[in-house]
Amino acid sequence: MSIQIYHNPACGTSRNALEMIRLSGEEPEIVEYLKTPPSRERLVELVGLMGIRPRDLLREKGTPYAELGLGDESLSGDDLLDAMIAHPILINRPIVVTEKGAALCRPSERVLALLDNPVASFTKEDGEHVSAASAT
Repeated sequence: MSIQIYHNPACGTSRNALEMIRLSGEEPEIVEYLKTPPSRERLVELVGLMGIRPRDLLREKGTPYAELGLGDESLSGDDLLDAMIAHPILINRPIVVTEKGAALCRPSERVLALLDNPVASFTKEDGEHVSAASAT
């Protein structure tokens, strides 16, 4: 199985995760999910693989989250999935899938636990230094 990353090139966290994957010696399948959103079935599968609730995958910042009333706790997981399908910007990123599992890689160094040969250390775009040992 290859590595797959649901990526937004405008997002620093996503760019950092992608670079850590590449520095580990892998070239992932890049899914620019704003251009090619996952199907509802794939989104349900990703939530299951990550072991999270649909609400845990929602992004608030820079999205129509508030305008759509998605803070309403009475909304079902299906309602939230429908909103993410209609507005892919609501899907938080980056999501990385490998043979070791899947994770929402926020912070980006969470990706290191999913890689067979993670880089020993990495300096993020903002200058923060992380290591594989500190990411676990």
